[in-house]
Amino acid sequence: MAARPKRLGVGVLGCGNISTTYFSLAPLFKGIEIRACADLNPETAKLRATEYGVRAETVEGLLGAADIDIVLNLTIPAAHHAVSRQALEAGKHVYSEKPFVLTLEDGLDLKRLAEAKGLRVGSAPDTFLGGSHQLARHLIDSGRLGRITSGTCHVMSHGMEDWHPNPDFFFQPGGGPILDLGPYYIANLIQLVGPVRRVAALTAIPARERTITSKPRHGEIIRVATPTTIHALLDFENGAAVTFSSSWDVWHHGHAPMELYGEEGSLHLPDPNFFGGDVRFTNRATPERQALRWSHPFATANQNHGGEMLANYRAAGLADMALSILAGEPHRCSLDLALHTVDVMTGILQSGEDGAFVAMRTRCERPQRLGPAEARALLARRR
Repeated sequence: MAARPKRLGVGVLGCGNISTTYFSLAPLFKGIEIRACADLNPETAKLRATEYGVRAETVEGLLGAADIDIVLNLTIPAAHHAVSRQALEAGKHVYSEKPFVLTLEDGLDLKRLAEAKGLRVGSAPDTFLGGSHQLARHLIDSGRLGRITSGTCHVMSHGMEDWHPNPDFFFQPGGGPILDLGPYYIANLIQLVGPVRRVAALTAIPARERTITSKPRHGEIIRVATPTTIHALLDFENGAAVTFSSSWDVWHHGHAPMELYGEEGSLHLPDPNFFGGDVRFTNRATPERQALRWSHPFATANQNHGGEMLANYRAAGLADMALSILAGEPHRCSLDLALHTVDVMTGILQSGEDGAFVAMRTRCERPQRLGPAEARALLARRR
């Protein structure tokens, strides 16, 4: 009997800015080895291949390569469905950047195809596997908060046109703060509270035009065709009601990224776009917010971000999927989690248009927790 491989070969499809994060962080983990990359622009693929010591392929060559087991789909969101479908048809497992797809129908199509072919599909975000968010999960599972009854989430700024060199797609259908930033918040809420039953929302486009102030297109005008301010209500299966405000029309605010309120206490969480940050807990016995700590490897600062050291372990979800494939176990950044996240996000946008509650058409179980020992088991070098 042939020995089971210790790691799976990964082929990167889409070599834009986000690819550098995966190329640089993938070596931290067991179970995966990036072996090739491809892009519609062959020169971009060659640049990344030279930079990171892998081989450059055509798209067709990568999909047909015998040493590629998983296609890492880093194309633009509008191409996620078509590219993931192409990879599945080629017999490859797929791990996609967020958002998984832009419509629930596209996601269900990929689910049917993956199940028919016996292949795995996973999707970012994997930031909910971070030490801070897993500490929050530990506190909830241990019963210290009691049943979660409500919560708030806020992700608000003044948009992307001040810093992104080509911000147009953020303001078109398939963009906007819900589909761009919502996956981080909603996936974390699902892993903490459970599946969502129905949603309602108010949505608006306060500014129909945006002026680019970043280089090199300073002064160009963008037409806005998707809501940029959204106030949503999420009704969870366990009875919790969580408000979620996301906007690119806010210059400044004082809201916390995420708070959850339980029968026995309140939990203050950091930005789920990141792996680390302060977790604070309050209950009747401790009315002052207590900062909590535990020794979790994915809370350790490992990357300089604008002069500040942050914890960044993107590719953890990819590694967990690869190791789960090898072990025949479920993976945490699963297709069902990604599909339910898309269901929630598109339901929010639909409710904003229709003015009514939208019932979810999918559900998922909370992904298995990732405690310190489980996180260390993902790392190529124990911490």
